[in-house]
Amino acid sequence: MQGTMMRFPLTLAHLLERARRLYARSEIVSRLPDQALHRYTYREFHERTLALASALQRIGLSRGDRVATLMWNHHAHLEAYFAVPCAGGVLHTLNLRLHPSDIAYIANHARDRFLIVDDVLLPLYEQFRDQVSFERVIVTPLSGGEPAAAGYDDYENLVAARNAPILRDPDENDAAGLCYTSGTTGRPKGVVYSHRALVLHSLASALPDALAVSNGDTVCPVVPMFHVNAWGLPFTAVMLGAKLVFPGPHLDAESLIDLFARERVTLAAGVPTIWAGVLQALEKKRGRRALVQGMRLVAGGAAAPEPMIRAFDKFGLRVVHGWGMTETTPVGTVNFIRRELARLDPEELYPVRAKQGVPLPFFEVRAVTDAGEAPWDGATPGELQVRGPWVAASYHDLAAERDKWTPDGWLRTGDVATIDSHGYVKITDRIKDLIKSGGEWISSLDLENALAGHPAVQEAAVIAIPHVTWGERPLAVVVRKPGHAVSTEELRRYLEPKFAKFWLPDAFAFVDEIPRTSTGKMMKVKLREQFRDWRWD
Repeated sequence: MQGTMMRFPLTLAHLLERARRLYARSEIVSRLPDQALHRYTYREFHERTLALASALQRIGLSRGDRVATLMWNHHAHLEAYFAVPCAGGVLHTLNLRLHPSDIAYIANHARDRFLIVDDVLLPLYEQFRDQVSFERVIVTPLSGGEPAAAGYDDYENLVAARNAPILRDPDENDAAGLCYTSGTTGRPKGVVYSHRALVLHSLASALPDALAVSNGDTVCPVVPMFHVNAWGLPFTAVMLGAKLVFPGPHLDAESLIDLFARERVTLAAGVPTIWAGVLQALEKKRGRRALVQGMRLVAGGAAAPEPMIRAFDKFGLRVVHGWGMTETTPVGTVNFIRRELARLDPEELYPVRAKQGVPLPFFEVRAVTDAGEAPWDGATPGELQVRGPWVAASYHDLAAERDKWTPDGWLRTGDVATIDSHGYVKITDRIKDLIKSGGEWISSLDLENALAGHPAVQEAAVIAIPHVTWGERPLAVVVRKPGHAVSTEELRRYLEPKFAKFWLPDAFAFVDEIPRTSTGKMMKVKLREQFRDWRWD
């Protein structure tokens, strides 16, 4: 049929131009390595981004070439977020918290041509430079020191040229970004994001019944820009002209609270371990910091325990649960209170708010059991499977992982979840972390969240230990809060009213810390290795 809609490509180039035309006076603030604050406007951001795009083309960037970044969260990284894809390249954010040999593996697997690296991260680059073959290395002089050493390009010198780039009008299905998984189950796997996926993800996640980002917000992506595009927040904020505040390398609780208060942040995003530290700092110095009342703290990457949600409410700060994966760009579900639930007492809403939320528009979910799709009854668990326009269809150059997708095109997430009649997804565990005792399944995540509610517990992980009679039994590994004491008997009594008797851990081990991945997730594989010689009495 003739006479339908225009062909209008969904690309990051449109978001960049929109920022110039509509939001030239919006502000971008970055905390530098020396704690100083760098400020400039969207107008300056736009000019420098075009200059960087031109410089990359001048040194040889061609369509589809990968440009790696080894950078903290700051204005120059944001410039690369738009300059690289708008110049026709693919932005590949390297995870600076990985082991140097893993970073080298990822850069080589991606076949990165160029690298942009913060000067303060050059010592890290030096640890693997002999294992990679970047054609050009561009150094961002954040610390205000000397120009880049011989053999390196100076970022500011490249940008200073201010030549007009050749904007190649990318197709919306062209690759724009590349990010690798954190590698909790084998080698990291690359996920390629198209312009279309990033734009649609930005539109959907900004909706009122999602992250509800608006032009009036001040947005602080605490989650690293090297991890799944800082959950897409930099793209969404630029699309809407929101004020952006970047924490740089200063992610300790005191620095974050100070930044939130100074810049009047209204929306921040980070993993629960970040928010646990912020909460402890607020509790120690109650009333000293004037944070914006109603500020939203987006929590993802792991479950935010219900006690944490309750505690932040007392400070007038609202935890917003979300869920996603590297493979989903990443936001797939966000928690908001649906109309039919709003009449409930606030106490009744806490278990709802502790769920991972409702799927975004165009993002479909199902829980699948051996018998087929599980009913949406909030009780029947199954593997969470998803599909949508910002869900990866394969891994980059890794055909061996094809079984991660079902024959009918759904991504197998590896998460176990229930879905209730209102559409709220609740992650109950990772498939590999479920505990099977006497033929019955036990959710380690439910036990961990409950233990986190004890006033003496800082965090807890529950793992399966082989048992001669029951096959597996749960062992709770607990980190006490500083200055607090708690016994095994006390923790068991605390859990008894909440769970069936066979769910209760048979033992508790107290440790100083729980190993985590570079993105804040518990590394249960290391805990299982640590306690592999455990013997039941």
